Amino acid sequence: MHLPSAGFGARLKRAVTGSADTPLVFLGNFEVENHWALGEPALPRVASHAGSAVVNRMDEFTLLLGGKGDHVVLKTAPDEGYRAYLEGLGLALPTVHVVAAQDPQRTVSEDALADPALLDALAGLTSEGARLTAHGVSAVEEQLAARTGLALAAPAAAVCKRVNSKVYSRRLSDELGIRQARGWACETLAELAEAVAAAGELLDAGRTVVLKDAFGVSGKGIVVLDSAARLGRLHRMAVQQAEKAARSGGGEPRTALVVEEWVAKRCDLNYQFTVGRDGSVHFDFVKELLTEGGVHKGHRIPARLSGRQVEEIAATALRLGERLAADGYFGVVGVDAMVDPDEGLYPVIEINARNNMSTYQNVVHEGGLAGPGDVAVARHYPLRLTRPLPFAGIAEVLGGLLLDGLSPTGLPSDGRSARPRGLFVNNYATVNAAHGTAADGPEGFEGRLYGVLVGGSDEEIAAIDTDITRRLAAFPERS
Repeated sequence: MHLPSAGFGARLKRAVTGSADTPLVFLGNFEVENHWALGEPALPRVASHAGSAVVNRMDEFTLLLGGKGDHVVLKTAPDEGYRAYLEGLGLALPTVHVVAAQDPQRTVSEDALADPALLDALAGLTSEGARLTAHGVSAVEEQLAARTGLALAAPAAAVCKRVNSKVYSRRLSDELGIRQARGWACETLAELAEAVAAAGELLDAGRTVVLKDAFGVSGKGIVVLDSAARLGRLHRMAVQQAEKAARSGGGEPRTALVVEEWVAKRCDLNYQFTVGRDGSVHFDFVKELLTEGGVHKGHRIPARLSGRQVEEIAATALRLGERLAADGYFGVVGVDAMVDPDEGLYPVIEINARNNMSTYQNVVHEGGLAGPGDVAVARHYPLRLTRPLPFAGIAEVLGGLLLDGLSPTGLPSDGRSARPRGLFVNNYATVNAAHGTAADGPEGFEGRLYGVLVGGSDEEIAAIDTDITRRLAAFPERS
């Protein structure tokens, strides 16, 4: 068993600034991959912004990364009831800076760049030695740093982009001899043709193949294939796209794709480590991804792994971290991995050299909301609303099920002292984010309630989860 280790906040500051006392200014620019992908060849897809309003309000997760003396820039001020809830749990929150006019389709970084008064306020933080940190660093965050004079507590955007490419992940794992599914990293049309020919043989033999964009995110830019004919069609489209881009921009046609065999698995994992400016590497934790019907539902902490498996993951983290440091990267790194049906590991599916959803769940153990013997499951609940719902409303609907740090919702049966149980809400802005946007129609709008369930066992977690799901499903009848 490997739980998130204590002291992450101070360790992060030391890693990215050299001192645990440096004030940080946090930015939650989720899906920064969309900026890294600009100008890059990609799989053909239909442009869609349906979820942007909700995704961009995931910026509120950063409220739980900073502490007293730190700062966070948000698209809107936190709900007062939600803020009181967090403070009631004993959490020390950073100073909040709110943009003047948030655009649901923009990231918080883009909103900040459009706010002269906020830029001046952030510039004033340079006198206390504050530095800018983000979910991930793109050219937008570099512009914000330049406009405010705040130094980036991160590598250059070009470094961040390079090490986040799935092509980089694949080639680094090949170089280090880390077990991977059979596959190919493709940056030239010749490499792509070779990969397509080999993958076609797998498909003809009844196997399944997956194509991945180098900068795809959240399931976008991934195509699962079961026929060589479809693979051939995508290959032709990718070649046409690359040749067209070369004609308009000059240079040789290029691509940025990974082609891999789809392999069987028992479960997915996510682990995190932190790379310091000095090249040091600290293994933070490993979590188990929970799925239902192939759909990701959340993370389980701790992951159900043997000691040997945890040791292999920690050793892999050290090797990856040393190479990332050599390539100029420092900061948080999250890696997706898998366990096969025979309990063997695929230690690297892809490297995400940026914050991850797991990063924002660290507060549950750091803040003492879950004990060493507890099970914690991070997940989100969909809501359909016809009007904005204040935090007080959700607290009423989930009365007795919210983790409030004051009284247990249930008593453990194993004789341990009673501990609070229930749902810790770690982002409330996403509940009402789509209100008043193009996604808000006659039937209302969809929101997401993010949180971490804390209980003494998987059975207790399942019972709390079922009750929350039932109450939220019935909620529209009262709205």
